[in-house]
Amino acid sequence: MVKTVRPHTYDDVIYIGHYFREGLPVVMDLTALPNPDAQAFVDFAAGLIVGRGGAMERVAPKVFLLRPT
Repeated sequence: MVKTVRPHTYDDVIYIGHYFREGLPVVMDLTALPNPDAQAFVDFAAGLIVGRGGAMERVAPKVFLLRPT
């Protein structure tokens, strides 16, 4: 199963972290966010990948796949 998260505020970052920690791949769709907010999510995801292990790849502009190890 792959979870898709389409955040509208930075408070939604908790869902990305939760699903990733549960071992689920997460599609992070940031298309509804302005660029500075989207960058904050990418920074969070990069930290999550480094801290928990995994990979992040861009699948479309402002859409990223986070894969836990």
